[in-house]
Amino acid sequence: MNAYNQPILKTLMSTFPFLSKKTLQLFFILFVTISLNSYGQDKEWTIFSKSIKMTSDSKLKFKLTASVKLVDGNVLSWASIWAQVLTKNDEDGFFDNMQDRPVISSEWATYEINGFIDDNSTDLNFGGICFSGGEFYFDDFKLSVENKNTGEFEEVKLDNADFEKTLIQGKLSDWEISDPVLSDTITKGYGFKLIKDDPAKNLSLYIKGTNIKTDQTYIIGEREGYSPQIGTLISMLNNLSSRVERTVKNLDQRQLDHLHDEKANSIGALIMHLAAAEKIYQLYTFENRGFNEEEEKFWGPALNLDDAGRETYKGHDVEYYLKIYREVRAKTLEEFKKLDDSWLAKIRPGSTDNNHYYWFHVMEHQSSHLGQILFLKKRIPPEPNINLKDKKKID
Repeated sequence: MNAYNQPILKTLMSTFPFLSKKTLQLFFILFVTISLNSYGQDKEWTIFSKSIKMTSDSKLKFKLTASVKLVDGNVLSWASIWAQVLTKNDEDGFFDNMQDRPVISSEWATYEINGFIDDNSTDLNFGGICFSGGEFYFDDFKLSVENKNTGEFEEVKLDNADFEKTLIQGKLSDWEISDPVLSDTITKGYGFKLIKDDPAKNLSLYIKGTNIKTDQTYIIGEREGYSPQIGTLISMLNNLSSRVERTVKNLDQRQLDHLHDEKANSIGALIMHLAAAEKIYQLYTFENRGFNEEEEKFWGPALNLDDAGRETYKGHDVEYYLKIYREVRAKTLEEFKKLDDSWLAKIRPGSTDNNHYYWFHVMEHQSSHLGQILFLKKRIPPEPNINLKDKKKID
């Protein structure tokens, strides 16, 4: 675990004090490699694991195999086995979670991970991953390690590797299930039980993901509750707004207020500008009007920026701006549910533009100013160090 990762691990340790450091390290690795960001009830993945001591005075290969299948998944669902080598001093060891070759087949098949241990290794952790919704099946875990003298692989005895031991008070014998969203009750989220799916395998571990909310930020296409083209447009709008939020969410007030030069706009003002531009197009396309007097007073400095924007938008934290930004987007999503693709194609009387163009402009307007925000963010000077001079003693 390098220095960059330590603050994240410490955050997880404070958030989940009931989990061991070893388990949190597993969660951290999976978190980073799967690029997920939630540990609440809406988490879109889960794992189970087993840990064994694994040391060697030389570099040795190991092979992990298991039978896996996925039934009734959605387009984002996948399963896998994974393996992670823990090392002395939390240095980076071997890791593979099969994300580059995930299991999506509904037929039983054997999958394999090939890794290595060395004189820096302390433990080998491994298990299964379930991503998004569906029915996930696991069985027949096998681990083999290279014999340093013969070069041949020798199987390591694993307790309950085939899941033949019955559950005891809802616990999976000889495996660790520390994920708060995975339980022995299959209702919402992830639940597990042992099931006789294949007579040749007897009992198998069955995990079901129900009503799993999956992040679709990077999938451009239709959205439930909207007509096809409107849904696709919304997927683009939301992708860009999520990138704006991700870019600014950790900025403090000093950074949000910083002016690159006397003609520049602050990042805080630019967030307000994005909200104001979307607001005016809401009024123009949904209500066929512009700002009224009260709206002009609130939104005018944000829409026009310049000196008024520089004076108005300072002294606020990032949540002040993002709350307004999100409220405007919520209104957009609400109104689009009332419309269909034919509305997008309508050309306004006296104009050569259609509604689709106006909302395409809202989208590309976000993209344009996101680039500006990224430019400004990279040029914010570091916070000055304040060195207190030694005070002279007063006689």
